[in-house]
Amino acid sequence: MAGSQAVIRIRQLFQLAEFEDVLSLQKTIWNFADIELLPLRFLVVVGKVGGHLFGAYDGGRMIGFCFAIPGIKDDGQPYLHSHMMGVLAEYHNAGVGRRLKLRQREDALGRGMGLIEWTFDPLELKNAFFNIERLGAIIRRYVENQYGTSSSPLQSGLPTDRCIAEWWIDSPRVRAVLAGEPVARALVVQAPVERIAYPAAMADIRRDDYARAREIQQTNARKFQQAFERGLAVTGFERSAREGTYVLEPWVEPRVVEQWP
Repeated sequence: MAGSQAVIRIRQLFQLAEFEDVLSLQKTIWNFADIELLPLRFLVVVGKVGGHLFGAYDGGRMIGFCFAIPGIKDDGQPYLHSHMMGVLAEYHNAGVGRRLKLRQREDALGRGMGLIEWTFDPLELKNAFFNIERLGAIIRRYVENQYGTSSSPLQSGLPTDRCIAEWWIDSPRVRAVLAGEPVARALVVQAPVERIAYPAAMADIRRDDYARAREIQQTNARKFQQAFERGLAVTGFERSAREGTYVLEPWVEPRVVEQWP
């Protein structure tokens, strides 16, 4: 594992040369075709319209980044859409992604914002565990083929189905998760949980057996959508040698929960 948390620095990005490094990392991490890269001019605008970009550095080398753009819900609530985060492969499992997300959270809290959202591929079980168990995000939406066909080999030709992670950054749930404390059960209505499972070898299946990977993707897409229509939310993720499992249960809005006595 290259680097360590002790020497890696996180800083906000403002300069053209820094944005060029973000462009290079997009190519390296995802192997996107040029048409799928988020261009330099877009990155320049992000910080000028209420968004932010952060880079992770090992010495003078950028080894990861994340950025978010502002959004407005139908009810007028502002939030941040964290559109992209990437870390070089040799720095995986070094805590870089978590530090980038915590820096995003710090900036959003400083501006009085309570929600950050992003999309992720539900087939990526490691990302699911990170988003739900390490950050405290919940999921209540599933979108089929969100971005259309992708040139990235990481997608393996599958439709770009995505879950929407909601990170209520100052909720009791998130504060407990980040502190390593048990999540208060008062945050969810007491009811039997449901589970949606993927094989632990999902990455190998998606690489080697397109038909099986597509069948799993379609089957679980229906399960997610039906569960969400019934008011359930993903609130946990369990791992075993055989499966990665999304845990769903009824959800109470964080802003409502905090009004309880």
